[in-house]
Amino acid sequence: MIGRHGAEDWVRRYIAAWTSNQPADIDALFTSDAIYRPTPFSDGWNGRAAIRDEWLARRDEPDTWTFEWELIAVDGDVGVVQARTMYRDPAHEYSNIWVVRFDEDGRCREFTEWWVERGQPDPGQPA
Repeated sequence: MIGRHGAEDWVRRYIAAWTSNQPADIDALFTSDAIYRPTPFSDGWNGRAAIRDEWLARRDEPDTWTFEWELIAVDGDVGVVQARTMYRDPAHEYSNIWVVRFDEDGRCREFTEWWVERGQPDPGQPA
């Protein structure tokens, strides 16, 4: 069971790895057989090495983004994060939901992200 403290610590370490883009920081977040799905319908990146390589291929440079987040649920080995990512140049913003499954040591074994970019057509609006 990860608990609120463990899930929050993992998110803080994720942000630190996002900032540093250091392979060791990224690797420390995930189990060796983790799956990282950048969208819910993605086959994802399978295994720590693939996650690291794909992360670094798409990396964001420090000071080009800000990230606000809240842990909205923890149940057993699952944490749910609601967040907002804002990029500076060009300016754009995303709303994010992460579902993170943890192992007994607090590493991620499965990560799935849902994201929506601000300014995109709202499918909830009348046609």
